[in-house]
Amino acid sequence: QVQLVESGGGLVQAGGSLRLSCVASGFRFDNYAMGWFRQAPGKEREFVAHINWSGGWIGYADSVKGRFTISRDNAKNTVYLQMDRLKSEDTAVYYCAHGLYYDGTYKRENDAWGQGTQVTVSS
Repeated sequence: QVQLVESGGGLVQAGGSLRLSCVASGFRFDNYAMGWFRQAPGKEREFVAHINWSGGWIGYADSVKGRFTISRDNAKNTVYLQMDRLKSEDTAVYYCAHGLYYDGTYKRENDAWGQGTQVTVSS
């Protein structure tokens, strides 16, 4: 069974940084792309970033480009999201997911979401 456990969230002041981690199990980690999503109160879950199996292909939502960095360590079955210059608008529950690329487009696998990790940016 696929299991994705997010951690690293917390309370941070605007302009600060956080590093999120997601430890994966239940599948061959290095066969899959990974992604980060987030959901703010009253809003739909939205895409944040994706990374291919090797880390050589990366993409970001426009809202976080230049501030967030996704990376992965296949030896640890872990994907990271380094978040810098955080804004109040980044406040959300952050979730990771595994997926595949179809004609260059990241598609999340049809698995249940994990518990996520709460990121709260104060001002």
